[in-house]
Amino acid sequence: MMRKPVRCALFAFVALFPALARADVLAHIDLSEQRLYLYVDGDKKYTWKISAGKKKGWTRTGTFRPYFLSRHHRSSLFRGAPMPYAVFYDRDWAIHGTNAIKRLGRPASHGCVRLHPKNAAVFFNLVLKQGKKNTVVWITD
Repeated sequence: MMRKPVRCALFAFVALFPALARADVLAHIDLSEQRLYLYVDGDKKYTWKISAGKKKGWTRTGTFRPYFLSRHHRSSLFRGAPMPYAVFYDRDWAIHGTNAIKRLGRPASHGCVRLHPKNAAVFFNLVLKQGKKNTVVWITD
């Protein structure tokens, strides 16, 4: 079973990167699984299917903090495409809702992390409530 190695890796990462230990909200995005694991106060609350970058490297890995939230955002790069409940974490990249629900669970974006709109709303409101400085987005391969 993969749970123990993943949990050990998470604890090791937290030891190396104390920002994760101080996060009230941790969004762990696993690109290989196309899943977002959402932790609140250290407890896993949700596991959601995502669609990240179609090609390797389109969704950057690393540890980020949200810097901008936009409930009814429209893309300035992709012809005004709707990006509901957008939580921007790295330049033009965001976690946001999508209307391409059938594509969730496999790579499909230009680099953003897409969620079901209901899940995007939950995440957006949680970041809004807990605060951007208390939220960490951790993206792994």
